[in-house]
Amino acid sequence: MRLLIVRHAEAEPGAPDEERALTALGRRQARELGERLRKDGLSPDVVLTSPLLRARETASALALGEPTIDGRIAPGATPEQFRDAARGRGETVLLVGHQPDCGRAAAALSGEPAPAFPPCGLAILELQETSS
Repeated sequence: MRLLIVRHAEAEPGAPDEERALTALGRRQARELGERLRKDGLSPDVVLTSPLLRARETASALALGEPTIDGRIAPGATPEQFRDAARGRGETVLLVGHQPDCGRAAAALSGEPAPAFPPCGLAILELQETSS
């Protein structure tokens, strides 16, 4: 399974945290990342997103498929929750989450050091599916 882990794009400051929207720069970041993924031939079977507004807006702006909200990748998600959310969803799964969760998940699932995850950052992992 190919896992594309994306941190949400740049969001406005403010409260409540759950309702922070993307900035104009954030919308552009997400559109450009979606274009880059399409150009590279990376077409996810499913796009999963955290329920928070900034993640949902990022997933929509990527324009790689209709996003599905999955509470397992809300802030505080563990690497196991990232894997569980993706399991059985196809060969290529894109997840839009939050930092530091994205970096921790990428590191734990790949066995490599945590990558830099700026807003709209991307990690591409090749995982073996396990049964359970």
